[in-house]
Amino acid sequence: MLLKPHLKLKRITDIDFRHLKDLDVRTLLLDVDNTLSTDHGTELAKGLYEWIEKMREGGIKLLILSNAKSVRVKPFADKLGLDFIGLGLKPLPFGYLRGAKRAGEKLKHTAIVGDQIFTDTLGGRLAGVKTILLTPIELEKQFSFKVRRKLEKIVFKIHKIEDHKE
Repeated sequence: MLLKPHLKLKRITDIDFRHLKDLDVRTLLLDVDNTLSTDHGTELAKGLYEWIEKMREGGIKLLILSNAKSVRVKPFADKLGLDFIGLGLKPLPFGYLRGAKRAGEKLKHTAIVGDQIFTDTLGGRLAGVKTILLTPIELEKQFSFKVRRKLEKIVFKIHKIEDHKE
């Protein structure tokens, strides 16, 4: 079940305290591309500032974990007032472990939030953190992403992965 997320939602702002309580999560590691913003975009997702504030008020620790270089990630971290780890090497477990440690949280109370099964979900499962898979904000245009997204659809069918219904 390494490719099956603990929870599947459309957008980051769909994550609420009930989901986090059900998963026993206190810390969220957040991907950037197609999670906080579009792929290679610079604008934050609609409603993100309010959602971040709500999470903070609820005691949820937040940290950005991305495979992108720090020069890409830092502007988002600065806008949101969050710590970050760039070049996270997902799906290898190192970035997830560093993120949980930096947040001062146990792995079992940590979740990765991202849009890719083969990086975010697989890596989170390998590292022992919970996984929240989101629908990409927009589909990427690069050939390698098109192939991965087709493979993801096969995984969705095999594991019966669909958006969480309230």
